[in-house]
Amino acid sequence: MTNSPQLAREHRAARQAAPSVGRDSRNWYINTLYVRHEFDECLEFIEECLTESKGLNQYALYYKALIHRQQGDIRSSLQLFQAAACLDPLNVDYLKHVGKSLSLLGQHQAAIEIYTEALKHEPEDWELYFNIGVCQKYLGDHPTAINSFRAANEIQRHDATFTEIAEMDAREGASEDAIETYNEALEFSPENTSILTRLGVLLLKTGDSYRAFECLGNSLVYDPKDPRTILAAGSVIQDHGDVDVALVKYRVAAVQTPSSAELWNNVGMCFFEKRKVVAAIACLKRAVSLEPFQWKVHFNLGLLHLYTGQYASAFAFFSAALNLEPEPSLVYMYLGITLSRLDDYTNSRNAYARALGTATPTEDDPTPTATTHLNCCITAFNHGDFGEAKKHFLIFDGLYRTIEEDNGGAEEHHPDLLPGFPDAIEKRDIMGALLLGRENS
Repeated sequence: MTNSPQLAREHRAARQAAPSVGRDSRNWYINTLYVRHEFDECLEFIEECLTESKGLNQYALYYKALIHRQQGDIRSSLQLFQAAACLDPLNVDYLKHVGKSLSLLGQHQAAIEIYTEALKHEPEDWELYFNIGVCQKYLGDHPTAINSFRAANEIQRHDATFTEIAEMDAREGASEDAIETYNEALEFSPENTSILTRLGVLLLKTGDSYRAFECLGNSLVYDPKDPRTILAAGSVIQDHGDVDVALVKYRVAAVQTPSSAELWNNVGMCFFEKRKVVAAIACLKRAVSLEPFQWKVHFNLGLLHLYTGQYASAFAFFSAALNLEPEPSLVYMYLGITLSRLDDYTNSRNAYARALGTATPTEDDPTPTATTHLNCCITAFNHGDFGEAKKHFLIFDGLYRTIEEDNGGAEEHHPDLLPGFPDAIEKRDIMGALLLGRENS
């Protein structure tokens, strides 16, 4: 404790030892207080040292700067690190901390200049190249950042460097390059659960489920309680419809990361799948409180309120999702459905138009567009706009036949051609009969 008798005795002993033993004794005592996290006592002792040295004790300045940074006073820590660097301009460690403080303040270009200056004194320091790459990444200069990370790896390979390269490749859409980088990292560090999990998630996104499960399984072998891996495995199991097993996985992850918005979002959707709506909404609202800027959580809350018939609340959540992420066509489609239920046909049509504008049909996957056209058709029909309904139905019907052919034939062999729209076949038959007068589709 800060005011313990033992600490007070040590404090007095260090004061008494300083004149006879010299500065090293006081430096040792500063370090002892710092590693114990006795920051108040440490700062008090540092001030005494700085007063006696007339501000020229660089060791005291350095530790004072570290404490200020940990307490959130980044500007003060920057000034103190700069003062220490002025006393010892060749000390690369001081320059690194100056650069880090500048980076934390968002002054990434200034940080790069400091790191570049440090490279003149220590050209083989991998960490300097890594820090330069991080700053270049935040400045949006991704190709140069990747070059800096590769330069860091040429000097000394580190998991953090491989991860940065792979994450940037994945963001740029170069999934194969990212997978190759993760595989290279695993050759260097085969038991790194973070890399195994990231690779597993990326492989899932590329459709390589077998290798993805292998990576996630290996990660759980090395660390059965790793929350990121458990969460990723639970998400895969949930996507395959086994929500009870997924909930068991999430229960384990919740012990390690009870404040994970992604975890509570997934748990909420598991409860929704089980039609436990009250529990689902409670979990999703917990997720919103933890991460209010996650658009998917707002979207899921919109789905739940749409399901329960609370259309005004659903509209509010879908609108919030679009304010955070204005691109997803699926959100516009559900917003159109919600506005239709609120008898606002004009704005409902506008929402559908936005949905179709952000999700054009592609040869790879015309499903989102087909689903939107079917919902447009149903909404228009319900509001008596039969011409508009027929137009959208014909477009949907053409897309549906394309999907049917791509899946190898008749719909009875593929009852779930439109994922997320389980009654699409029934709706197609009904709308075909009502609009085109055909007995079956």
